[in-house]
Amino acid sequence: MSNQQHKVISTELLFQPYTVQKLNLSSRIVMSPMARAFSPDGIPGADVAAYYRRRAEQGVGLIITEGATIEHPSASSEPRIPHMYGEAALQGWAEAVRQVHAAGGKIFPQILHMGIVRPSGSQPHPEAASLSPSGVDIEGNQVSEPMTEEEIITVIKAYADAAVNAQRIGFDGIELHGAHGFLIDQFFWKTTNRRTDRYGGDLQKRTQFAVELVKAVRAAVGPDFPIAMRISQWKMNDYQARLFDTPQQLGQFLSLLVDAGVDIFHCSTRRFWEPEFEGSDLGFAGWVRKLSGQTTITVGSVGMPDEPEAGADEAKHPGMSELMKRFDHQEFDLVAVGRALLGDPAWAAKIREGRVSEIQPFTPEALATLH
Repeated sequence: MSNQQHKVISTELLFQPYTVQKLNLSSRIVMSPMARAFSPDGIPGADVAAYYRRRAEQGVGLIITEGATIEHPSASSEPRIPHMYGEAALQGWAEAVRQVHAAGGKIFPQILHMGIVRPSGSQPHPEAASLSPSGVDIEGNQVSEPMTEEEIITVIKAYADAAVNAQRIGFDGIELHGAHGFLIDQFFWKTTNRRTDRYGGDLQKRTQFAVELVKAVRAAVGPDFPIAMRISQWKMNDYQARLFDTPQQLGQFLSLLVDAGVDIFHCSTRRFWEPEFEGSDLGFAGWVRKLSGQTTITVGSVGMPDEPEAGADEAKHPGMSELMKRFDHQEFDLVAVGRALLGDPAWAAKIREGRVSEIQPFTPEALATLH
């Protein structure tokens, strides 16, 4: 898109304040959680704190950190993925929180357990078995034993403990990773959840694990601490996977999670502009907001180039005009930006000030450092 076109697209709405629960955000731009694995032994250092601070300084209202693991031996596949437990890791996170707050931003950690997408034998605990609802991997293969009820109780408590840790050191809320085929999502998806107890069966029963988990977190952190959940149709190995074939199914699912205590839904799609269900041009976030009434974050190729990479099987990116049109129609409340913010920490400020030609594009090389 040319600079001339950019000048006629007002992005002013992205920089309006927003309040959810008692949390006041200075802008509608969210930094999307992106795994970076720059935390040796799970401990985020000064470089991690500075990485998040740089985005807050440049107009990002809410930082959602890369996934931080609960205290469970098979939560992680890599020793450099940060923890949300242990005093050394929590001190590192406390410094990141302090720096983001000093820059005028707010910050949530994303809390996760990988479940069966963690390769067997992974560090830092190669002896630990990877968990899943039914011992089925995301390809649908039986690879291990189902989680026992005791394991389920242990994992839920570890999520609640991680949330309390985050609250104690000053985070402004938390996000639970319920998307992309990670553990919570493995319970949602009928391919990986073949249980016959109260955690398996129809969609409502497959949501029971998440409902109990959210209720435990809500009881632990109190009524005013925001709880977000990232949700998706797609899985890491299958972009065509679907949890919901109809708005009615999605609505039932959302109502269970809202009743449990979710305040914010972070709606992960590959392309924010693509219609989610036939007969409507509403995207995934638009449907979630319409059906739940809760604060909704859209994400999916926001701020990426108009033209896809050569040879990529991608729809042409409609650019900021489509984003702002949908935002103006109140399809969603907040806009999460991932790769564009990796490529340029000042992306938000440059968008606000009309300095679009100065934006540094994302390249794979950006993943090699905490830029």
